[in-house]
Amino acid sequence: MRESPASRLKCLDALTLKLMAMAFMVCDHVWATICPGWDWLTMVGRLAYPIFAFQIVEGFFETHDRKRYLKRMLLFALISEIPFDLMTDDTLFNPFHQNVMFTFLIAMLLMCWMERVRGSRWKFVLVSVICGVLGYLLGILAMVDYFNGGVLMVLVFYWTRNLRFGWVFQLAGIWYICAELLEGLVLTVTVFGHPVEFYQQSLALLALIPIHLYNGKQGRHSRAIQYGCYAFYPAHMLLLYLIRQMILV
Repeated sequence: MRESPASRLKCLDALTLKLMAMAFMVCDHVWATICPGWDWLTMVGRLAYPIFAFQIVEGFFETHDRKRYLKRMLLFALISEIPFDLMTDDTLFNPFHQNVMFTFLIAMLLMCWMERVRGSRWKFVLVSVICGVLGYLLGILAMVDYFNGGVLMVLVFYWTRNLRFGWVFQLAGIWYICAELLEGLVLTVTVFGHPVEFYQQSLALLALIPIHLYNGKQGRHSRAIQYGCYAFYPAHMLLLYLIRQMILV
């Protein structure tokens, strides 16, 4: 049976997507630490979070043990907190800003609750609404990275997974999150002689291109690769902090 043209376009497996997101993340963090004048780095970095959010949802459904998945996320959230605080605030502990793995952890706990009632349509709808409100509030109250927008973006991918024309809702959801919740720097471009303003964060919409090239395959996988990808997060932040300290001396 021949593959359809659409199937052939889906050429990215999970590992490739993850490596792309890690590269985008490094660009953003390099801009934030040692190359603040290179604004193109943070523009590229906007693509990282949606890909990670998408993969959190995929991992949630593909894992054989969700409890272990949650425990692993909590472990690396705790391990990453000191490197994150050093990189972002030059301090060992900042209680007012938690690293992104805590953002993912909140979203995963909410997804677990929704999955428990998925068998009942109306319970699922009701719990989904409650989880949306909780995600919004907990993202702010817990002061996690990307705040409420970060939690809700994961839930957008959860709600639209396997949904017909789900990409339309993803586009709308991510646009709203970027424009209304995350906002950030405003960029101005000239279109046909007229200035057009948009939030830099909205460049995250471009992440939907590699996300929709995902072929549903895991790609190369081993325990070393799995834990290496987790460890990369705190390790690269600590390295960037040390490099910045050496530059400032």
